[in-house]
Amino acid sequence: YNGRNVLVAGMGPAGYTLSHYLLNEGFGVVGIDGLKIEPLPDHLVGNANQAPQPIRDFRELYEDLDKRIMLGFGGVAEYGITVRWDKNFLKVIYLNLLRRQNFRIYGGVRFGGTLTINEAWDLGFDHIAIASGAGKPTLIDLKNNLIRGIRKASDFLMGLQLTGAAKESSLANMQVRLPAGVIGGGLTAIDTCTEVLAYYPIQVEKILHRYENLVALHGEDVVRRQYDEEERLILDEFLAHGRGIQAERRRAEAAGENPHFLPLLESWGGVTMFYRKGIEDSPAYRQNAEEITEALDEGIRLAPGMNPLEALEDNHGHLRAVKFAKLELQDGKWQSAGEIDVPLRSLFVAAGTSPNTIYESEHPESFVMDKKFYQRYEPTWDGETPALEVVNDATEVKIGKPAPFTSYQRNGKYITFYGDNHPVYAGNVVKAMASAKDGYPYITRLYEKELARLDPAGLPARLEALRSFQSRLDDQLLARIIEINRITPTIIEVIVRAPLAAKHFAPGQFYRVQNFEALAPVIENTVLVAEGLALTGAWVDKEQGLISLIALEMGSSSRMLALWKPGDPVVVMGVTGAPTEIHAAQTVALIGGGLGNAVLFSIGKA
Repeated sequence: YNGRNVLVAGMGPAGYTLSHYLLNEGFGVVGIDGLKIEPLPDHLVGNANQAPQPIRDFRELYEDLDKRIMLGFGGVAEYGITVRWDKNFLKVIYLNLLRRQNFRIYGGVRFGGTLTINEAWDLGFDHIAIASGAGKPTLIDLKNNLIRGIRKASDFLMGLQLTGAAKESSLANMQVRLPAGVIGGGLTAIDTCTEVLAYYPIQVEKILHRYENLVALHGEDVVRRQYDEEERLILDEFLAHGRGIQAERRRAEAAGENPHFLPLLESWGGVTMFYRKGIEDSPAYRQNAEEITEALDEGIRLAPGMNPLEALEDNHGHLRAVKFAKLELQDGKWQSAGEIDVPLRSLFVAAGTSPNTIYESEHPESFVMDKKFYQRYEPTWDGETPALEVVNDATEVKIGKPAPFTSYQRNGKYITFYGDNHPVYAGNVVKAMASAKDGYPYITRLYEKELARLDPAGLPARLEALRSFQSRLDDQLLARIIEINRITPTIIEVIVRAPLAAKHFAPGQFYRVQNFEALAPVIENTVLVAEGLALTGAWVDKEQGLISLIALEMGSSSRMLALWKPGDPVVVMGVTGAPTEIHAAQTVALIGGGLGNAVLFSIGKA
């Protein structure tokens, strides 16, 4: 350990690769990520009193995909690629990092929300590396794009994997109805198409299985009375499809074959990818044409020359169809050839994403920007500290300079950036990892002369300082439940201790709260893990680091809060959201109903 500590914001491909290289150079590395990151068991990781279990063959760590805990570690490599790819390799990478005494990782910590730049310096960090990946999805000009049945493709892929909805053991449900459509022409669009086709049979079978269990316990009339008219329509649709899937399983088993669900899925409407130009013009075709071929083999349909105009809703406010402008190639240009309404019950928009530079949005003038990216700077060395020169060369790998420095330079401290945040390396996992490999020597050089003078005899003192530093971080960043209080028959209060998450709370803001799947109880093969719940901060005690969170028990996840215990570790991501504008020295009316009153507690006190 060389005595210098680096904060890596984002634990995707760029972040975990950079952590690996920096650890090899002797740095203390702390990785943070806004997502929940599951713990691994002590016998694998080791602790202060126990050496980790030796592993002769890393395949011993592998788990079946339908039973694998979604670790959250790996960013887009975990949640941005189809759930059916074998991602067990991420567990090996994660474990290799956790076994290094110089490394710590904290999930549910949002850079700029939970932890700011100045707070990182105050905590004892010497350098910050931003590897926060791609951020908000690109919006398309589609009328009525907020009606039910429409969601962003990246949100669907992330939610499907991080909630575990595709597993029979999970209570999570991500509703997908057929026919389904995907807008876009990139690899995310292809992944979304194939994922919807694979998920739909699992979804309807799981719903059928649980419905039959509930009916056996309570009777069909009691169960069906819990639903409104629209919910019963959707339920019956799913039950019929679930029975169709089960019938195909029985047929295939009798014939000694694998089930063939595609004819059923196509009869229910299937999945279609819509692209405004020709498929040969699409990013997916240009980057990896084999992906399109494989997707066609799995049964997705392609609809080129289709530009979405308007989402059409049914009597319940749910998507029923999308109006498209049909385009035809004329004299080398795509021209309108009329309009067409395509029946769709689900629509996923995969129109690309932008780099995650939300820190600058929330803390203006922290960085100089180059359009949607941070401005790149290449260091020129004059003595031990560099001067930074603006770089505006070609943004192509192996052509453009790595130039990993942002404009930030204060009191001898610098901030670098990598992966999808960086215009040279944005676009895919391989380039993100390359950004870390090309960029870590720049960080090392910042301390090159100092480290050359490092006294080996001082290592015990440096390690003791590292343990003290890590202990402070544990105290500030780890969240634990203090109390669970029932306020009414349907409202639960959860009080947690999470000092840095509490520190920045302002009235009107909220947190995303989850328990850990690895630590959750299992009852009748069902894991009692909650989906991420957006909960209002009713009050905070910033001195004690306490946050009061209030939830109305409506679905399975909110009902599980009552089963949580004081002392349990949880993830409390935040704060996030825009605070309420507070008018000083004025008379203010606070108007709310039901759970809406929860947010008024903190606003009223302010």
